[in-house]
Amino acid sequence: MTPTRTSPARRSFLASAALGGATIVGASALGALDADAAFAAPAPSLDPAVTRTSFAEGRIGAVKGSVLHVAGSRGETHRIQLTNATSVWKARPTTADAIEVGDGLYARGVEMPDGAIAADAVWVNIVNLYTTIRGIQRDRLHLSHGGHELVARTIPETAASYAGGALTSDLSRLRIGQPAQVLGAWRPADNSIDLVRVTVGH
Repeated sequence: MTPTRTSPARRSFLASAALGGATIVGASALGALDADAAFAAPAPSLDPAVTRTSFAEGRIGAVKGSVLHVAGSRGETHRIQLTNATSVWKARPTTADAIEVGDGLYARGVEMPDGAIAADAVWVNIVNLYTTIRGIQRDRLHLSHGGHELVARTIPETAASYAGGALTSDLSRLRIGQPAQVLGAWRPADNSIDLVRVTVGH
């Protein structure tokens, strides 16, 4: 699907779910929606009507109306139902129109009686990688991960955290050779990453 940690602790799924065809569960009922939430341990639903949160990941093979058909990394298949309450992240909060065939996906929601997952949150192409900085340019970082070279492109949202400090847009303290954790969105077209956050010295 996309370069990722060997054993990612991925947890979280898309925007809002219809329960029994009657109730729409808002995204906040299932937990946080920011990019970090995709990798957090599952937490109990905040809504007593939701007894179990479901998760799915894989590659989008087809988009049919508001349903995403996803091939999971272990050979399973998923149908992800988007609703008008679904939260979509693709390097930044966006809309379902940004989702494309071939994208990777991690989703959180509620399983419906027909087996589809009504999504409260969807993270598209999200990656969380432990890397080493190999090169620094004005608009990109060159990284090494698992023996592979990667390009991380800076975007307006790019921020850095140094030694556990607050996020800053100042990337001038990054150094070649530093271990770095990067959070971003994979770009299938050229296998690069849109860099959302780089953390060093943690």
